[in-house]
Amino acid sequence: MTETKNIIFDLGGVLLDIDYQKSIDAFTQLGLENFDDMFSQFKADELFEKLETGKISENEFYHIIRSRTKRVITNQEIDQAWNALILHFRTECLVYLEKLAPQYSLYLLSNTNRIHLKCFKDLFTRETGKPLLDRYFTKTWYSNEIGLRKPGEEVFNFVLEDENLKAAETLFIDDTISNIETAQKMGFKTHLLLPSEKIEMLDLKI
Repeated sequence: MTETKNIIFDLGGVLLDIDYQKSIDAFTQLGLENFDDMFSQFKADELFEKLETGKISENEFYHIIRSRTKRVITNQEIDQAWNALILHFRTECLVYLEKLAPQYSLYLLSNTNRIHLKCFKDLFTRETGKPLLDRYFTKTWYSNEIGLRKPGEEVFNFVLEDENLKAAETLFIDDTISNIETAQKMGFKTHLLLPSEKIEMLDLKI
């Protein structure tokens, strides 16, 4: 078997605890009854696809959400509902990244958006006292910044070319099966992180 030289991590559900139901409940209270049909761990409608690939601005997102609720709600209320799914960083996992770093090149590949990006970066500093999550990694790729989103093959091709990586030498860890399936098809080593698992429980050589 080819030696593993690189590990690419997902963020939410891998290094950061999230709960989609909290945003579903929060948007329901704001009058958006079908939020779970619009966005979940496993799907995103056109609005959220565009938000997470940087194709619409925050103000455009707020306007469309307001049009769907038919209620007068503020940008702050929308932010709070959208960010409700973000809980806490898994501090033991962050410690484990430090142990992995001498042996592997570590990367982060996350489907996200400017609203969540600001929220979890602020949360990271509050919870760890450290300035930047990105410092754990050789490079980070956020979907809204690179204009590509998992599980599309294009995003995996992008990261391989961007860092001159070989898929066969790269382990991809994610908690969503569709992302894992694409990576497997493209020759990556993969691990589907189950809800009962944490990365420090995996049999990685350190």
